[in-house]
Amino acid sequence: QVQLVESGGGLVQAGGSLRLSCAASGFRFSIHTMAWYRQAPGKQRELVAHITSGSTTTYADSVQGRFTISRDNAKNTAYLQMNSLKPEDTAVYYCYADHTTSWGTKYDYWGQGTQVTVSS
Repeated sequence: QVQLVESGGGLVQAGGSLRLSCAASGFRFSIHTMAWYRQAPGKQRELVAHITSGSTTTYADSVQGRFTISRDNAKNTAYLQMNSLKPEDTAVYYCYADHTTSWGTKYDYWGQGTQVTVSS
């Protein structure tokens, strides 16, 4: 059974830090691209950062330089270190995993989300 379980969300003051974790099970974590998305009230879900199986990372412009995505294949866990948090970072953060096979079949999975609230 595939599971992505996020943790580490909470309430923090502006300028503070949080570290989100995404514990994965039920699939070959090491070959999947891992990503963090977020969705604020009344807004569409947006990509925050992703890290490939080869550990290449990309970030949304809004978090570049403040957030760091990483992965530990030995622990089947992805992380999102969030520094210098702003009230506009308030959202539900979702972990996402995907892999496309050489023959074109895509497998993707979502976590249940964790709330991050940044107070001003």
